[in-house]
Amino acid sequence: MSNEIEESDFLVFGSGIAGLTFALKAAEFGTVNVVTKLKLTDSATRLAQGGIAAVVSEDDSFESHAEDTIRVGCGLCHRDVVEQIVADAPARIKELVELGVDFCKTDDGSFDLGLEGGHSHRRVLHVKDHTGKNIEEALAQAVRNSGNIRLFENHIAVNLVVKNNEAIGAYVLQRETGQVIRFAARAVILATGGVGKVFLYTSNPKHATGDGIAMAYRAGATIANMEFIQFHPTLLYHHKLHSFLISEALRGEGAVLIGKDGERFMPKYHPKAELAPRDIVARAIDAELKRTGADSVFLDISFKDPDWVKDRFPAIYETCKNVGIDITKEPIPVVPGAHYCCGGVYTDISGHTDVKGLYAIGETACTGFHGANRLASNSLLEGVVVGHNAAMAAVERLKSPIRSGEIEPWDPGEATDPDELVIISHTWDEIRRIMTNYVGIVRSRKRLIRARNRIDFIRREIEQFYWDFKITPDLVELRNIATVAELIVRHARMRRESRGAHYNQDNPNESDQLVDTLIKKGYGEV
Repeated sequence: MSNEIEESDFLVFGSGIAGLTFALKAAEFGTVNVVTKLKLTDSATRLAQGGIAAVVSEDDSFESHAEDTIRVGCGLCHRDVVEQIVADAPARIKELVELGVDFCKTDDGSFDLGLEGGHSHRRVLHVKDHTGKNIEEALAQAVRNSGNIRLFENHIAVNLVVKNNEAIGAYVLQRETGQVIRFAARAVILATGGVGKVFLYTSNPKHATGDGIAMAYRAGATIANMEFIQFHPTLLYHHKLHSFLISEALRGEGAVLIGKDGERFMPKYHPKAELAPRDIVARAIDAELKRTGADSVFLDISFKDPDWVKDRFPAIYETCKNVGIDITKEPIPVVPGAHYCCGGVYTDISGHTDVKGLYAIGETACTGFHGANRLASNSLLEGVVVGHNAAMAAVERLKSPIRSGEIEPWDPGEATDPDELVIISHTWDEIRRIMTNYVGIVRSRKRLIRARNRIDFIRREIEQFYWDFKITPDLVELRNIATVAELIVRHARMRRESRGAHYNQDNPNESDQLVDTLIKKGYGEV
C-alpha cells in the first residue's frame, strides 16, 4: 500500500502531438504532470510519415479541405467541427514552425506540399517522409525546457478516480518498482493514442492498447463510433518487420499497386485508382489477396528517378534496403493493417467529455472530425488543433480545488503474485486473432456474433484475473485490450449499414440516416 501522491493543476496521459501540445499550452497557466508509458518520444506521432494537412496555398481553400474531409468521412463528419479545425490549421502550423519544425520548402521558399488519397489539392506539409518524428522531437524539447511541466516516463495509468461524475485523479503503476502511485489534478487529459494492438497486423507502436478509451469507459464517459477502424492499405510485408508503414505519399507521387501477376488493379475498383480513400484501397487489396491467394500485393515506384526517390523518401528507402528491398529497382510487398481509430471517447472540439474535469484529445477522442473514415494527414492536424483548444478550455478548471484527500491509497486487497503469466500472453494473442479474423476489413453478422461471444467470455475472465492477482503492466494493457475489443464489436453490431471503414457484407449499402453509435457503461447493450 502506497501513500505517495502527486499533485498538479493538469494531469496528461500520453506524449504524442495532442498530449504535448496540451501540456505546453496549459503550462502557461499552471502546473502540468505528463505521464507516459515508455519514453517521452515513444508515440504514434513519431511514426507518422506522410505529414500534416493544412490550407497554406493560395490555390487551395478551407472549403475544399472541409469538403474533402466530409466526403472521405462518408458524410458522418460533424460539419461545424470540420470547418473549425480546418480554419484553425494555419495558426497551429505557424506555431509548429516557431518550435523548430522545418517543413520542406520549394526553391522559391514556399512549402513543398504533398498530395495524398482523398485530397483534391496538394496540401500536405511534410519533412521528407519522417514528419511525425520532427514534430515529436520539437514538442518534446519544448516540454523538457518548460519549468512548469514534470515528466513521469515508464508509468502506466491503471484507473481514473471519479467522484460524483467528476474526474479528480488516477492510479498509476510505476513500471520499475511495481508501485501504484496516486495522482490528483484539477483536470485530467487522456491523450493515449489508438487501439492498433487489438489486431494482429498494425502500423501502431506496441503500446497502442487503447488505455485512455478503456479507462474513460470504466469511468462512465460515452464512447462513440468504435466500429470505424481504418486499415492502412500498405504495411510492408516482410518477416523481419511487422509494423512498418509505407506512406500514402508514395501513391500521391505516382506509385501504383500491382498484383502478383504484375498487373495494376486499382482502376477497376475506383475512378481515382491508387488515390481513392483508404477504406476503398484497403478493401480492394483484401479482395485481390482473397481472389489470388497471394500473401501480398506490391507497391511500385521503381519507374521514378532513383535519386529523386531516395531524396523524397529517405527513411522508407533505407528501411526497405536494410531488409533487402531496393525500392528504386523493385516493387514493395505490402498488406493492409490496422492503422487508425476514427472513434473514441465522445467529445466536443475542445476535448470535453461528459465526465466533469475529464478531457480526451487526439486519437483517443471522437470529435466528429473524421467521420467514418479519416482523410489522410488529418490526424496530426486534429491533434494539434484540439490539443490547443482543450488547453484553453481546461484553464477554467483552475477555479476548482485539487481533491487529493478524496483519493484513497491503492489497496491490492488479497491479490497475490500471478502464478502463470503465460495466461496473459496467450489471451492477448487470442483476442488479436479473433479481432483480425472476425472484425477486420470485411465483416458479417455471423462473424460479429462469434467475436462477441468469445470476447465477452475472455473479458470477464481477464477482469477476474485482474482482481485476483497483483497488477503488472502487461495485465493492465490486456485488461484494456479486452475492453476495447468488446467495444469495437458492440459498436459494429449496432451499425446496420456499411459506411467508410466499417464494411458488413450482410449490409453492404449506406443507410439514409447519419448517426453516431454511442455506448455508455450500463447502456447500449446489443
